[in-house]
Amino acid sequence: MRFVTGILNWDLKEISQSLKLSQADVRAYFTDGRRVSFILERRLAYEVLKGTLAPSEGAGYDLIDSEGKKWEVRSVTRGGIYFCPSYMVGSGRNFAERGFLEKLEEIVGYVISDVESFPTVPYWLVPKEVVRRWYEEGRLGAGTKISRQRALDLLKG
Repeated sequence: MRFVTGILNWDLKEISQSLKLSQADVRAYFTDGRRVSFILERRLAYEVLKGTLAPSEGAGYDLIDSEGKKWEVRSVTRGGIYFCPSYMVGSGRNFAERGFLEKLEEIVGYVISDVESFPTVPYWLVPKEVVRRWYEEGRLGAGTKISRQRALDLLKG
């Protein structure tokens, strides 16, 4: 299956000079999904979806597109990617299928970006039905976390 795709380009040298940080430090920051998410979400909201950010960090989604549809943002990193709600990820937290399926009901899909490719960051718009099918077919790992390679294979169809 083909997904709507595109590329966000960043100027590594310009960012480095502006922040007065080495290019290596900038790259380390921009390839860490937790850190870059705040910047990435804004570019995706405004440039890709022509929409806005969710009204709060506590919302069950990240972005609202120009038609009022809700999207979740996820990054593919060296550590892979997960599709369940972020409150299920981390030390002492557990995956709950019901919460994952409820999240799917609330959103239209995921905007997935490969931050490891920074400064040229590809992204994919993946409908929730596709993610649900991947889950039902067992193509997503335990807790919906999969490796970087598996994610890229699924995204490239």
